[in-house]
Amino acid sequence: MTLLTNIHFLIVAILAVILVGLAKGGLSGLGALGTPLIALVIPPVPAAAILLPILISQDVVSIWSFRKSWDGWVIGWMLPGAVVGILIGWWFAAMLREDAVMAALGAITLGFGLYRLWIERGGRVVAPSQSPGWVGTLFGVGLGFASEIAHAGGPPFQMWVAPRKLPHATFVGTGAILFGIVNWAKVPAYIALGAFTRETLIVSAALLPLATASTLAGVWVIRRISGRAFYTIAYVLMVGLGSHLLWQAMH
Repeated sequence: MTLLTNIHFLIVAILAVILVGLAKGGLSGLGALGTPLIALVIPPVPAAAILLPILISQDVVSIWSFRKSWDGWVIGWMLPGAVVGILIGWWFAAMLREDAVMAALGAITLGFGLYRLWIERGGRVVAPSQSPGWVGTLFGVGLGFASEIAHAGGPPFQMWVAPRKLPHATFVGTGAILFGIVNWAKVPAYIALGAFTRETLIVSAALLPLATASTLAGVWVIRRISGRAFYTIAYVLMVGLGSHLLWQAMH
């Protein structure tokens, strides 16, 4: 039986691609659920290999949709750290326990999401973060590392960038360009690890139309919500994502 004829795999993969597409369209945080979901039915390495070409195709849609709204200062500080994080993830890929990485990421994400919802409760106005650029580089290392291991770089990005209170279209556009570069930077590592196979590439290609449609759906939603609602949704998604990652790591 191939993956494309395995009904259980198809159901999970379709759900994962829709969630990742909505994340690429702007509903940040959902994307980190993609690899863990597919890893429920196949091993984590082929799960990540199937998603990477899909992520790259979705990046094209997301970047084009938000090409006029992005912050070069944020990208300039985070990208060097992200490259370092990718190299660290590549170097330790064979010895890291993915469940331990996901548990740590889940705990941090959950805590941060709850903290931001608490301090902004009741519509309270909180001054934007003015943390220096080098802090963004450190978060970039975490972004690249988590992205290399499980395409889960969204939470580190949100933790540093969301408190800066950028216009929500700028937040989404900045993430689109940054992750567009990061995902291409991961390709050599995946080739070197032998992660891409004929079957994973065929499955990726079969899911591309759905990937594009779900990304466009995310863009449609983001363009119709207010900035305050956007950040509230982002933090709620972080709480849900963190809880899910913790639960999955412990089972």
